[in-house]
Amino acid sequence: MQPLSDSAAPPQSPRRVGHIIVGVDGSKASLRALAKAATLADALNTELRILTTWKFFADYNGIGGTDWSPENDAREILDDASHRQFGDSLPHWVTTGSVEGSPAQRLIDASEGAEMIVLGSRGHGGVMGLLLGSVSSACAEKAHCPVLVVH
Repeated sequence: MQPLSDSAAPPQSPRRVGHIIVGVDGSKASLRALAKAATLADALNTELRILTTWKFFADYNGIGGTDWSPENDAREILDDASHRQFGDSLPHWVTTGSVEGSPAQRLIDASEGAEMIVLGSRGHGGVMGLLLGSVSSACAEKAHCPVLVVH
């Protein structure tokens, strides 16, 4: 019979399987989607990938001396959303990314192999509330996994 050890090994969290994608754009609807996605990923023991997109406008050529960058704006939106949801440090099961391109197409691309995509709706009231935003609608139609639209 072996003696009991004085120090117990720290409990290991189970390995997370799969991942959930959540698209954020800084809107209230996308922040609600992030909160729902974080809850689901934690409950389902999956990873969470927070994604934002950016795009250079065809007629933007940098003339005028501005240092504006849509990529930097997207990164700020991503950082702000992540901080609002998780505080100063992301859990080990959360990653973030910012990619150039059409939001709908980039999310559809990211859906390959995902367990789910979580998106915010446009948030219009009345009759317009029955319609999804164009990104949500495109993802619901073409994604490679289930899509949850959070109102």
